[in-house]
Amino acid sequence: MDFSWKRNLVVLWVGVFFCSTAYSIAIPFLPIFLHSSLGVNEHLEAWSGISFGITFLASALISPYWGSLADKYGRKPMLIRSGYSLAVLYFLTYFINDPYLFVVLRIFQGLLAGFVPASIALVATNTPEKHVGYALGVMATSGATGGIIGPLVGGVVSHMWGNREAFLFSGAVVLIAALIATFLVRETNLNRSGTRSNVREDLRSAIANKSLMSILGLSLIVTMSVMLLEPLLTVYVLQLGASQKDASLSAGIIFAAVGIATVIAAPRWGKLGTKVGYSKILFIGLIGGAVGNLLQFFFTNLYGFGVLRFGYGLFFAAVYPSINAMIVKVTDPEFRGRAFSLNQSSTQIATMLGPVIGGLLGGVIPIRVVFIINGIALLATAILIRSKRPDEAYQKQKQQATEAKLATK
Repeated sequence: MDFSWKRNLVVLWVGVFFCSTAYSIAIPFLPIFLHSSLGVNEHLEAWSGISFGITFLASALISPYWGSLADKYGRKPMLIRSGYSLAVLYFLTYFINDPYLFVVLRIFQGLLAGFVPASIALVATNTPEKHVGYALGVMATSGATGGIIGPLVGGVVSHMWGNREAFLFSGAVVLIAALIATFLVRETNLNRSGTRSNVREDLRSAIANKSLMSILGLSLIVTMSVMLLEPLLTVYVLQLGASQKDASLSAGIIFAAVGIATVIAAPRWGKLGTKVGYSKILFIGLIGGAVGNLLQFFFTNLYGFGVLRFGYGLFFAAVYPSINAMIVKVTDPEFRGRAFSLNQSSTQIATMLGPVIGGLLGGVIPIRVVFIINGIALLATAILIRSKRPDEAYQKQKQQATEAKLATK
């Protein structure tokens, strides 16, 4: 029995953990870095927003190209390319003193990113089908764990040495992820004999696959839902009665509550999805996320709000592993690298737009109402997914096509 998939799962979990940790060590402190290290005193909010969003825009535009290369030459080369490139860019950030150069480096970080989607694609294509749900659930915990640990490490590094040094630390951590990918990852299911497609053909193929397009749209909506609250949570924590001094810590703990819940629940949801179907698990996760958001409107106690966010995280942990598993279900093996890269484009666009829309909404309506909007959007998405069931529809369509082909012979 081949257990190499388990080795890959462990190795890539560690790699994605380091990559996610590196990102969240430095990025939460962007405004402080721009102000204290790069001398940005005017329009700091605009500089912070551009520096944050430009990376995701660049990544969204380039991801289909990297996906095409991954399907032709392998996901492991994409891991190595991304890991070493990001390490170099983090190290270079330490030396710059100009905010315009910083924005240029942020663009290149987006253009050369791709470690996480390549890892997920490699796990998805090198794991036996009966274990795919569990494996993708486990992978979901790596990014969540890195997201919890990173800001804590970044806060300590910035406090002891400085914000500039946090980028050195990020570079060292990403370098570890790149070395792990280079020497420990094994990729077996790869056909290099085919010709590499171009991005235009890939987009046509994706658009023709209605089930895949439904899942990509879903991925965009749920990521937008998460990121909508990114700029609002600290402000809302203040409104719930936290002191100015403790607001960042309280918001950090509440953010971490969702990450901890994901670490606990995601592998279990993934394993259950293998047994009962991923669309059912996705439906449960979306309903739980919707109810969790709607209930947050009524909780005005800081501790109760934190507990509720943890409960919301336990259900929402089902969403991303189910989406990734459904991408596997609705695509042929030779297209999966491109499919996961298109999914990255979708999530990166949502990650860029979500905080902007959330910030605008928070400026014109009470933040509590944003939870209601979020909840209704997730509820509507759950009902839509339940009615369409894209993974089951794809398998049925594929079976009908096979039967029709056999009938003509």
